Amino acid sequence: MSAPRIPVTVVTGFLGAGKTTLLSNLIRDSKQRRLAILVNEFGEVSIDGALLRGEGERSEVEIHDLSNGLVAYDDDADFLPTMQALWQRRSLIDHVLIETSGLALPSAVMEQLQGEALAPYFVLDATLAVVDTPLLLGGGFGQPSAADGPAVDASIADLFNQQLANADIVVLNKIDGLDDDALLSAEARVRELAPTIRFIELAYDAKLDTRLTLGLHLHEPANTGHRHYGPVASMPGLAMRPLSNQGLLDGHSHGGLGAHSHGLATHKHFHEQDPGWQSFMIRSKAAQDPDTLRQAVATLAREEPILRVKGFAPCDDGRALIQAVRNRVELRIDPVGTSKQAQLVFIGYHPSRPRLVERLGELTGTPWH
Repeated sequence: MSAPRIPVTVVTGFLGAGKTTLLSNLIRDSKQRRLAILVNEFGEVSIDGALLRGEGERSEVEIHDLSNGLVAYDDDADFLPTMQALWQRRSLIDHVLIETSGLALPSAVMEQLQGEALAPYFVLDATLAVVDTPLLLGGGFGQPSAADGPAVDASIADLFNQQLANADIVVLNKIDGLDDDALLSAEARVRELAPTIRFIELAYDAKLDTRLTLGLHLHEPANTGHRHYGPVASMPGLAMRPLSNQGLLDGHSHGGLGAHSHGLATHKHFHEQDPGWQSFMIRSKAAQDPDTLRQAVATLAREEPILRVKGFAPCDDGRALIQAVRNRVELRIDPVGTSKQAQLVFIGYHPSRPRLVERLGELTGTPWH
């Protein structure tokens, strides 16, 4: 007798959209579901995975870090073995969530889930695109800025548009300070950029109702009666190769429109055409003053081509958690969190690591390396 397939939700969104915060809240609110979360980051160390792991330990949720910044591409040696291992523990898992990096498209994962290697065991439940709503309304995904220049803005707009085009659901995040007119404007902008999406959801306090997020069955195959996978007690060997579009699902279809899919040939376009995006970590063993650190990161974002900063640092009251998109910096104190050193990941367009290390030391009055 065949075992039921495990549903998979793919979470995409540009740098700093709030994907990890949304997942943290889903972990807290999904007490009845046993979740496995795959975290993919563009960088050398998984800051997001470390933060989610703290929530997972309290909720018995599995957290897996995928080191390849482009999850599920043909040269990713981790994705398929990780999915294979999850299937072997299928009695302990109700739902899988995959967070793609902010500089990746979700379509590689979607394509792999439709392939013969994974389709008998997993089914795409939905793809969510998380949007930084204030940044969208401020023209951050299409209007050239003097600080970054037209090349980086064109790259951002191209990636953002493709992330939306691949989504079933767009989540408007960071909306707490916006009025109804602003929300209507944001929805109109999303509909203009991606008219085929199915739903737009609002995330107040970065929270989503799990009933509207998990278990949606948006990609169940229409011809299930004609597909015969046979017993699935164990997975066969997994071929590490690009998968062609095999039409296994009803399609990535929206609102009654014709099905469409996205070939793997398009996935690396953003990175191959514009290799200037870089990510690196800067560390310090010194305790940090939260206000000083927040002001320092904001200053660096104004001085350097930095789009995203995230990480944590020890402070007198526990651990400071920092998230920044351009020069908008959020810092909160985790009173029960501990860390032996500060770790900040910087993501930007041709940033200078030596200059950032030197400048951060000047601004905080502490040594960094």
